[in-house]
Amino acid sequence: MSIGYFSLAALAVVMGLVLFLPFSVKKVEEELEAFLFVVGALAVTVSGRWSLQLVRESVIEPIKIASAVLIGGVLFRMARSRIHRAVLSIERSLGLPLAMAAIILILGLSSSFITAIIAALILAEVVTALKLERRYELRFVVCACYAIGLGAALTPLGEPLSTIVASKLQGPPHYADFFYLARLLAWWIVPGIALVAGIGAWKVGRPVQSRETLREDKREDFQDIVLRAGKVYLFVMSLVFLGAGLAPLAEQATALAPDWALFWLNSLSAVLDNATLAAAEVVPSMSGTKITYALLGLLISGGMLIPGNIPNIISATKLDIRSREWAVVAIPLGLVMMAGCFVSLLCLHATF
Repeated sequence: MSIGYFSLAALAVVMGLVLFLPFSVKKVEEELEAFLFVVGALAVTVSGRWSLQLVRESVIEPIKIASAVLIGGVLFRMARSRIHRAVLSIERSLGLPLAMAAIILILGLSSSFITAIIAALILAEVVTALKLERRYELRFVVCACYAIGLGAALTPLGEPLSTIVASKLQGPPHYADFFYLARLLAWWIVPGIALVAGIGAWKVGRPVQSRETLREDKREDFQDIVLRAGKVYLFVMSLVFLGAGLAPLAEQATALAPDWALFWLNSLSAVLDNATLAAAEVVPSMSGTKITYALLGLLISGGMLIPGNIPNIISATKLDIRSREWAVVAIPLGLVMMAGCFVSLLCLHATF
């Protein structure tokens, strides 16, 4: 469906609101789900894409991830003390550095099934149990959040980004099934998780008794768990609307942008939620190669700053990590990963 220039201009304004208001207006950031729902519905209206099928999709698509968050949250609440014991047991068996590397690997690779949200909640408990110097724990948390953010993209259960991308690509020409993103991205994501696991476990020092450690001791109640699942449901529903509404604008932009440019443009994900950007720019007309460039740019840069993805936000909130100290550790690591991934992508596609 083609639309006029006036509608494209209106969609560009909507896109601008989505990109900048959550970052610059505190109230919008606090009520992000409601804000995205309103602008998503507005985008669908402007582009004239309301349909019964779209409404049905917006109701059905969030069910899997919201259910996973709800069930996982209940199980996590019941198993919280066991997580502490398991961390200490792994540490005794493997030694501290190997234990930390193993924990990052496990969280990263399992996040696509237990969801990035539950993996981040577990991470907060793991860090509380470790009791290392703050600087070592901070590096561990940043690396673990990179691993969780990368690993969660492998299935539609993992995080809103993968849920919305799989939904948008389930028709022709990609016919994305449950493991489509794993087939497309695992060759890049699994080595990335292994890399940050090694960095997170490098020179970790010894456990300390000082209070200057990262810790989180708040016990969630069932109301908190249900509310979080409801917010995830509304968030994904809003992204379905936003993706459908902004599709005409995204089709125009992605058709003109070369793959390499899309990779670096998606470094915006450092300050903006990567699921929102994915909803706006990923369209079925994109090739598998362009989707790979776009998603890897989003996933890696999403770890650089706290607003970039869900595990960052949860971990920083629960462990009282400030934006500046996160950035000092995460930005250099992210830039190195971005550069390495970009060179590898260019070499691979130049070869083939």
